[in-house]
Amino acid sequence: MQALISGIRIDDDSRKDAILEVISDKYCRAILENSMEKPKSAMEISAETKIPISTVYRRLQTLHDNKLLGISGSISDDGKKYFLYKSRIKAISTSFNGSNIQVEIVPNTC
Repeated sequence: MQALISGIRIDDDSRKDAILEVISDKYCRAILENSMEKPKSAMEISAETKIPISTVYRRLQTLHDNKLLGISGSISDDGKKYFLYKSRIKAISTSFNGSNIQVEIVPNTC
């Protein structure tokens, strides 16, 4: 038996449009999937998904701007800054019924 996980319903039309645009992009979906279980660096995401690093950075910014990706960072022993990225969502469900579009997000609690 599968447990039902409740999501957060999005009511703002511009936010719905932004989320739908993001999930329609194959690179954004690959990054969200790749960073769902644990935080990863941009280089790790690029290597594991085979997405060019410049594309990864552009999509990371888009995902972060839309509050679908969390960023944590620290400074290594040699003084270099590095950032880790993790999906803030576990799932997105949408439904379309005439002029009514519903978007629901299930937060990533891992």
